[in-house]
Amino acid sequence: MSEKTKKIIPGIILLTGLFLLFLAFSGLKNGCKQEEQIQEKTFYGSVEIPKELDFAGERVPLERFDVLESLDRELLSNSYFHSQTIRFMKSAPRYFSVIDPILKENGVPADFKYLCLAESNFDERIVSPAGAVGLWQFMKGTAAEYGLEVGKEVDERYHIEKATVAACKYLKESYVKYGKWTLVAASYNAGRSFTSSQIERQKAGDYYDLLLGEETGRYVFRIMALKIIMENPEKYGFMISEEEKYPVIETKIVEVSGPVANFTDFAKQNGISYKMLKMFNPWLREPFLTNATGKTYQVKIPVLK
Repeated sequence: MSEKTKKIIPGIILLTGLFLLFLAFSGLKNGCKQEEQIQEKTFYGSVEIPKELDFAGERVPLERFDVLESLDRELLSNSYFHSQTIRFMKSAPRYFSVIDPILKENGVPADFKYLCLAESNFDERIVSPAGAVGLWQFMKGTAAEYGLEVGKEVDERYHIEKATVAACKYLKESYVKYGKWTLVAASYNAGRSFTSSQIERQKAGDYYDLLLGEETGRYVFRIMALKIIMENPEKYGFMISEEEKYPVIETKIVEVSGPVANFTDFAKQNGISYKMLKMFNPWLREPFLTNATGKTYQVKIPVLK
């Protein structure tokens, strides 16, 4: 081995050692980074199922595996659908402040406000593929049967107070027929005719024993899940302060007993925009009102500060 080669070898060994040290340090650094990323990652798990539960004062048999699993499914679906559930919580005071007193006055359990939510997702203008309309999702024929005006210019299925009163009448009639609020809720979704036919066909008089198809089979459990989550938000990971919830807007009533040629002008005369008029009175379906019969309508005007 030449003298020149002997001088080069230590340098090569040193460079090799430094390179190996660099690789080891890089690996350690990357390992730490990956560990930090794992620690920062959010992990999801099951949600808490109550030990005891009632719906409209009726005990829910959670000792049954099928009932427990059905409720668990809806709790999971609504707990992890964060954007929608947060919107429900923010909107609840505005709608429940109207619905709660009407349910109480008509002797319908307060839990049915969550049926209204399940029906419409707090979307006053929602129209189902079958043509059901409004927060309570009334079909045209049923709405007329329960005292709601449904026409081209006025459709009271969009009128929250009047539609809630009509819904109370329907629900109470169903309770006389079935004697159980869970069956009342199920029949609201599936229809009385179908519900009654399945009770007879399956020889079962209890919602939990009936096979009612995918939608209705989940429907009552979804109502229960909404009740559980919205009444115990922090337990299900929702931190919504009272200040973050949408405020109840003060309104005044202007009675209209004759025709209105132009609701834009009517709105301006009452200090609001046409858009604002329609927001608070979605039951007014045209930009005018003929009102040939001279009926008195109560139009809400928001008191904006």
